[in-house]
Amino acid sequence: MGKPYSMDLRERIVAYVEAGHSCRAAARLFSVSASTAVRLAAAQREHGDVSPKPQGRAPGTTGKLAGHQAFPLEIVRAEPDITLKELAGALAEARGVRVQLSSLHRALRRAGTSYKKRADRDRARQS
Repeated sequence: MGKPYSMDLRERIVAYVEAGHSCRAAARLFSVSASTAVRLAAAQREHGDVSPKPQGRAPGTTGKLAGHQAFPLEIVRAEPDITLKELAGALAEARGVRVQLSSLHRALRRAGTSYKKRADRDRARQS
């Protein structure tokens, strides 16, 4: 997403429209789109506030995995050599949640789990 317009610019656009000018004139003067000027004027009229809304997803939410973050971690701790594909299958079977492998990988990485197959683990198993 793009960066929101500054509060100074937003307030100047609204003040210009409130002074009796059209939204299109304000848009031309301040080099913004007409829809932006209309939206800002409407926000001022309806809410009395032109501050930008928060962008992006709320911190800590992970889409489909939102209520199931602990489950993949438990499986990886119990079975460190499980592949992402097997992990996704286990999640789908146990919880009915189908996710992309990349989403699962990001969730594990975000949790601080190292998810690499290691030769030392393989050697210890062969002994």
